[in-house]
Amino acid sequence: MNAIPAAGANAPNVLDVEQVLRETHQPGFQTMLFALCGLCLLIDGFDAQAMGYVAPSVIGEWHVSKAALGPVFSASLFGMLLGALGLSVLADRIGRRPVLIGATFFFALSMLATPFVSTIPALIALRFITGLGLGCIMPNAMALVGEFSTPAHRVKRMMLVSCGFTLGAALGGFVSAALIPAYGWRAVFWVGGTVPLLLAFAMLAALPESLQFLVLKGRGAQALRWLAKFNPVLPIDANTRLVVREKGNGGAPVAELFRAGRRPVTLILWAISFMNLIDLYFLSNWLPTVMRDAGYSAGTAVIVGTVLQTGGVVGTLLLGWFIERFGFVRVLIPCFFGAALAVGVIGAVAHALPWLLIVVFAGGFCVVGGQPAVNALAGHFYPTTLRSTGIGWSLGIGRIGSVIGPLVGGQLIALNWSNAALFQAAAVPVLCSALLVIVLAGVTRQRAGWSAPQST
Repeated sequence: MNAIPAAGANAPNVLDVEQVLRETHQPGFQTMLFALCGLCLLIDGFDAQAMGYVAPSVIGEWHVSKAALGPVFSASLFGMLLGALGLSVLADRIGRRPVLIGATFFFALSMLATPFVSTIPALIALRFITGLGLGCIMPNAMALVGEFSTPAHRVKRMMLVSCGFTLGAALGGFVSAALIPAYGWRAVFWVGGTVPLLLAFAMLAALPESLQFLVLKGRGAQALRWLAKFNPVLPIDANTRLVVREKGNGGAPVAELFRAGRRPVTLILWAISFMNLIDLYFLSNWLPTVMRDAGYSAGTAVIVGTVLQTGGVVGTLLLGWFIERFGFVRVLIPCFFGAALAVGVIGAVAHALPWLLIVVFAGGFCVVGGQPAVNALAGHFYPTTLRSTGIGWSLGIGRIGSVIGPLVGGQLIALNWSNAALFQAAAVPVLCSALLVIVLAGVTRQRAGWSAPQST
């Protein structure tokens, strides 16, 4: 058990942070925290997918080929990759709160600058810069919500808040479909920059810092101030001492992901994220454009992309419920096999809109909805001192796949692959995800009680 005294005291008044969180019912505080983190992820999802929704309009206005936008998509994703890798580690050093607030300010300003560009190279550069800020939002928001949750509800709450990303991506489709015909594609970025700028000021005023993190980092005075806001009736004074049940570590956070028996699961998590995010970002970025080429109107093509994200929202909610009851492995194996089947038949049913919407929804349910489950698995598996790094590096390594997906998709489209062949090829990575979860099942059987991995 790790403990730190409050500023200079020898104090008999000891408070266990986990026990306080478990026994205190503060719906107002929890709602505020959940709303701020959820809105942060919602606008993160909106902004991350914005380029996919405006792509057909940009192609038409700038008279560029579809393949020319492949690097634009990948630049944003490469920025998100670096943001997830670097800033998640920073958050395990300085805290979730400053990184979340700073990143939100940063990508808001980057989004507001986007309407002023008029060339592909400038768009590539700006989308890369925007991605740096976007990349660290998911791991830190999930970590912060998880650390204000009891172990019994941590997975459900982390998955529920991560649903904000998918909901934002889906909402982006509806908003874009309304804004683009009336005000042009630039309006999407005006909205996508203004909202997070306002949200950043709200977080500056009210977003708390993780109590466990502050205790483990020896920042007792700050932890006591936030604990007093969380539960004003607690007997807190200058002699109060806070304790947590985890042990701190002084090593490099990334290296710690491979210590204490964590190596196999770390590598498998990275591989699953890599394969799944190839599909997720290929579908998110290219599906509206491919459907436009299949003969649908721009509005209908955007709606098809939105159905993908809507399936992801429903999938996240239901998969979280199933995982609480059956564990990660038993849920993710059929989920990813189902994803391979759904993605593989999209091209075959593209001519029939009702069937197209059904299989796209199913693909979104399994691919988009499955990714928050992988993120929650990382958040549940790693302790507080590694949680942001663990989620961030799982996402970051996975986003190498998200960079590859749009690039390869653009090249296959340029080679005039048929829709049927295109989506059959897209089914292969998520099929690999299913097989990797089977490998994960073999690894976890060697550790007692791992139907759902524990944060030890």
